[in-house]
Parts: sequence; structure tokens; C-alpha cells
Amino acid sequence: MSSPISTEAWQAVGLTVQLAALTTAILLLIATPLAWWLSQTRSKWRAPVAALVTLPLVLPPTVLGFYILVLLGPNGWIGMLTQSLGIGLLSFSFSGLLIGSIIFSLPFAVQPIQYAFEAIGQRPLEVAATLRAKPLDAFFSVALPLAKPGLLTATVLSFAHTVGEFGVVLMIGGNIPGQTRVISTQIYGHVEAMEYTQAHWLAAGMVVFSFVVLISLSFLKKRVDRVMP
Repeated sequence: MSSPISTEAWQAVGLTVQLAALTTAILLLIATPLAWWLSQTRSKWRAPVAALVTLPLVLPPTVLGFYILVLLGPNGWIGMLTQSLGIGLLSFSFSGLLIGSIIFSLPFAVQPIQYAFEAIGQRPLEVAATLRAKPLDAFFSVALPLAKPGLLTATVLSFAHTVGEFGVVLMIGGNIPGQTRVISTQIYGHVEAMEYTQAHWLAAGMVVFSFVVLISLSFLKKRVDRVMP
């Protein structure tokens, strides 16, 4: 008996996991210093930067995907830069999907870490300063360990949000098998072809995955509530 999940579908699953893992890793590197700055600064630029970070939450994914596609295209400044460097265009490629996923999932990484930093308060950092710890030392030895629950939440949300993308990935990457076809676009393709059995299997897997993510977040919140005074 043939498997209800085709070889192409398994390929889409593997590509989705790869995309989500890379997106999450890069987002943590970008979001952590950005969240720290947003939690500590009193600069007049704080509100505009925070608004830019939050923008993907309120923009329709197709709108965000369209403008990223324009930027990556032959007349966009990113597209012109990559062409001048001999890289070629990043639209309709895995690299383009990665860029779009990072932008689209940015608030899901920044906000939990920012809230964790804000919850720490200034007292632990002031104590570290009295012990002659430099700001960078205090960040890595005090702030970052105390913000671990926020980092874990950001990791789970970023990964899950990337797995569930549809509008942005379809706009930027299309639906190319083995290159840009992820789980969400694979389901879309099955439905278009009226292959409902295959669509059901993948969609059910996504439901289970989403349920596990929500349970994990609830577990993390309970752990934080027990640890935090």
C-alpha cells in the first residue's frame, strides 16, 4: 500500500524544518541585541523602531511578501546589489524565503525577549556594576541568563511561526518543488489538485504540531511563574 504522504510532501517537510531552523537561529542573533536596546533605551528612535519590528503582526502577509519581492527583484535595491555582486536574484529561491521568513517572524522573536529583559529590572544590573562588572559582562553573566524563559519562548514561537507561513513564502518563493515548496504551499497544491487525502494528512500534522507548541508555551509560562518572585 502506497504512503498517504508523497515523496514531494516529505521533501516539503524537510525544507520547512530547514527553513524554520535557520530562520530561528538567525533571528535569535538579531533579536537579542535589538530586544535589549528596546528594553533599555530612552532614545527618540525607540517608538519608530518598535513600530517597524511590530509591523509584520498587522500587515497582511501578501502585502509584506509583495514588498519583499520587489526589494529582491531586478529593480529593487537588494536585487540590484546581489546582481552587482554576481549572486543573482534571490527571489524565488531558498535564500529569498529565508530573508522573508526572518522579516515576517521578527516580532515573534523580539517581543518575548524584550519583555523578559524588562521584567528583570535595573536592580541586578546595578548590583553587577557595584561588583565592577562592565556593561557587556553584566549583559552576558546577569541579563542573558535571567532572560532565558524569554529566549526559549522566542525560539518556540519563531520556529512555529516560520513553519506555518503561507502568504509570504508563496509571494517570495512561489511553489517550486525541492527549492521553495514548504508544507503550507504543499497543502495548497494538494487542494488545488483536489488531492484531499494527502492534504488531510499534512494539515492534520500541522494541527498536532500547533497544539504541541501551545502546550509547550503553557509549560514554559508555568515554569517562569514558579521561578520568578
